[in-house]
Amino acid sequence: MLPRGNSEGPSQFDSFEAAAAAFDKIVSHRTTVEELKSLGFDLRASSNLTVIPYPQLTARLSPDPGVPFETLDPGIRECILAHQGCQAYEFHLARETSHHEGGFFLDFLNFRRTIRVSGWRFNGLVAVRDGVVLFRSYGGEPRNDRTERQVNPLGPLQPAGEAVGGLVMH
Repeated sequence: MLPRGNSEGPSQFDSFEAAAAAFDKIVSHRTTVEELKSLGFDLRASSNLTVIPYPQLTARLSPDPGVPFETLDPGIRECILAHQGCQAYEFHLARETSHHEGGFFLDFLNFRRTIRVSGWRFNGLVAVRDGVVLFRSYGGEPRNDRTERQVNPLGPLQPAGEAVGGLVMH
């Protein structure tokens, strides 16, 4: 009788490993935007896609000003030198499931709530110029497994207690 839920970033991938395997097929200076689409990373139609503007792009691709420009990845250098001619995109893919654990009445009456969350998150970054990928990188959380616990000594009255406490503080 306890609630359950899930959170998915729409994607054709069932796991972090599947998304990473597809992303590993992207080859800098060779993979085209059309090939990206066939790999499951569509720059025009994918959900949960962030378009990174040029000022943020330079900060993301060369985060430490102490690193000499010549030592950066060739694709990063080309992208930075192309200014507005290079565009970066970040894919955010995820699948998470949550389950309430513990006793029904303690959860229902808001005294004690324990939620177990499991799943994965994938973030992939590509920099594109003239329809060709110059640079790619990915990361994320291959396996999420966390427990969220909340204890409310006042149970169902906890929100009222917090509201009164807020009024007293003002």
